[in-house]
Amino acid sequence: MFPFRATWGQISHKSRADMRILGIDPGLRSMGWGVVDVAGSRLKHVANGQCTTVQGPLAGRLCSLFDQLSSVITCYAPTHAAVEQTFVNRDGAGTLKLGQARGIAMLVPAQAGLDVGEYAPNAVKKAVVGVGHAAKDQVAHMVRLQLPGVDLAGPDATDALAIAICHAHHAQSAAHMSAALARGAA
Repeated sequence: MFPFRATWGQISHKSRADMRILGIDPGLRSMGWGVVDVAGSRLKHVANGQCTTVQGPLAGRLCSLFDQLSSVITCYAPTHAAVEQTFVNRDGAGTLKLGQARGIAMLVPAQAGLDVGEYAPNAVKKAVVGVGHAAKDQVAHMVRLQLPGVDLAGPDATDALAIAICHAHHAQSAAHMSAALARGAA
């Protein structure tokens, strides 16, 4: 199926988290996923992995991604989800296939009742590294710094964890803004 990277000790701490975020890096061959718990300003790695498909009919590959991602949601019970936005490149057919995989990445959490945040690749890099055009190795380094002890399942899983971290930062900023506005209105 797909590799799980978590221990039962990590999973049992869910009750202490304010939110559990599933980050998803869409892809047809490999769809990365990463789960982090957020408690206040603290982030904790829960699990990460990659849903993979092999060559074959597109419909079967999309179905496999759907089933694998559904299993991740069932196993880790996230409260929030975030997906990287697709960028358009020169290969129209490749972009279209990636868009279909992204549809699965959006559908599965939405079907589970989760709101799905969407972030451009540059926004994810800026939130995690501080620079919107950071290299993949810089992103991996910062993910390791922000989630000590993480065992990264691969580059797509690393990107998914970065997406989850980005969503955590944006959610925290939104919460601070709401609190400030509420204090100002009182």
